[in-house]
Amino acid sequence: MSSKARQLVLALPHRPALGRDDFLVAGSNAAAVAMIDQWPDWPAPAVLLVGPAGSGKSHLVEVWRQKSAAGRIATSELREGDVPALLASGRLAVEDGPGAGLDEKALFHLLNYARQQGAQLLITSNVRPSQWQVKLPDLLSRLRALPVTELGAPDDNLLRGVLVKLFADRQLAIDDTIVSYLLVRMPRSLEAARTLVAEIDRRALEEKAAVTRAFAARVLAQLHAPELFNEDD
Repeated sequence: MSSKARQLVLALPHRPALGRDDFLVAGSNAAAVAMIDQWPDWPAPAVLLVGPAGSGKSHLVEVWRQKSAAGRIATSELREGDVPALLASGRLAVEDGPGAGLDEKALFHLLNYARQQGAQLLITSNVRPSQWQVKLPDLLSRLRALPVTELGAPDDNLLRGVLVKLFADRQLAIDDTIVSYLLVRMPRSLEAARTLVAEIDRRALEEKAAVTRAFAARVLAQLHAPELFNEDD
């Protein structure tokens, strides 16, 4: 056990802000934000939002769902018989395509049914449809015809803004030099930023410590190189 006294922390949930006003806009996501803001005047019944993990797809899906009252399902959970019920509200977010064990007939039926019913779909994926390895020719053709909006990996401006906002959301007063230090050393994703800030906050409460650059550096290193540390550090 560490010789340093630690405070037991009550792990109160920290609800992420998922509204449109909470989504920071930068060059890497401006086109995707514009597409969400354009709803319901989309160019087709279904649109595809493509971007790497941690780029903000889930946040934008939630923004759209708040605007549209859309349902939500993972692509891997689609079943052909469920399609009419899934589109009962007229809008559906279909996330993480193609997923494991994609039911190609179900997705094809969903796309057709949405067109017939005047419904709208927001489909998300890490990759373009050409990389989905779809075997059903009609489905592949339909997917390739969808309008695609891409989210890029977050750039420095976006990551900096997200770090500042996440610290502020947790009422942590952080010097800009700490943000700059973390920015050039952390993994390049929004999820990594959320995880890092949450861990810094948790450890600061547990250890009753001020968040200095040395403290933040230690948390960052322990998150991403834990083998270099032990309980007595």
